[in-house]
Amino acid sequence: MATNQQGPIGIFDSGYGGLTIFDKIQQLMPGYDYIYLGDNARAPYGTRSFEVVYKFTLQAVKKLFDEGCQLVILACNTASAKALRNIQQKNLPKLAPERRVLGVIRPTVELMDEVSHTKHIGVLGTAETISSRSYTLKIKKMFPHIKVTGQACPMWVPLVENNEFNSPGADYFIKKNLDEILAKDPQIDTLVLGCTHYPLLIDKIRQYVPAGISLFSQGEYVANSLQDYLKRHPGMESRLTRNGTSRFLTTGSATKFSEAATVFLSHPIAVQKVTIDK
Repeated sequence: MATNQQGPIGIFDSGYGGLTIFDKIQQLMPGYDYIYLGDNARAPYGTRSFEVVYKFTLQAVKKLFDEGCQLVILACNTASAKALRNIQQKNLPKLAPERRVLGVIRPTVELMDEVSHTKHIGVLGTAETISSRSYTLKIKKMFPHIKVTGQACPMWVPLVENNEFNSPGADYFIKKNLDEILAKDPQIDTLVLGCTHYPLLIDKIRQYVPAGISLFSQGEYVANSLQDYLKRHPGMESRLTRNGTSRFLTTGSATKFSEAATVFLSHPIAVQKVTIDK
């Protein structure tokens, strides 16, 4: 494994969704170098077991370390829920004790008490993110007085990845899932978009959310949290290269990734196909 003392920030997701996180981070901190890795060949992660998500995520982290990344962001709620803790506690001390891996759930959770007035939070996510209860457990640990209700939205990611934002199917499934979570707890005043794909559906979601309910999209909060992290950890910040470059890697089709990325980033990108199954 490469032992470069300086390198880029790595951003990992099972597919395209993490581009919404990358976009906000890069906008806030354009001077740094970034490598984005999408494991599209094995996506989606949302239906896979804890063990498989952990294995795949660790392989991706190792790949980004091999590319020289000093800091890796798991821009995937499923990976953050199922793999982050094990990687931080079991693997990093032996693999690369001087490097860091961060997730997207904690930066979101830290703001829940501030953003909710009723202290009733709803979390929309993939089936695995919801069944893992990662948001519920972390919010309860930090803010025991907050009630958390989860709702799996298994069709939302396929709607985004197939560019079906404005189809009748999108209306049907979005309204159905929103009705379900609000029926579980009518006092919810904040809905967390607990999947990085969901910001692309936010205009459609707003059509079916009653007045007075806020939608919490992760991108800018994760970006702000990362900026704050680097201010508090100048040793890490000094090891990040700053040439303003971005590289995009995928385990799937580079052409397909490049085409899909224009939906998330609104501009074309060059993509390199890689393998990480080791």
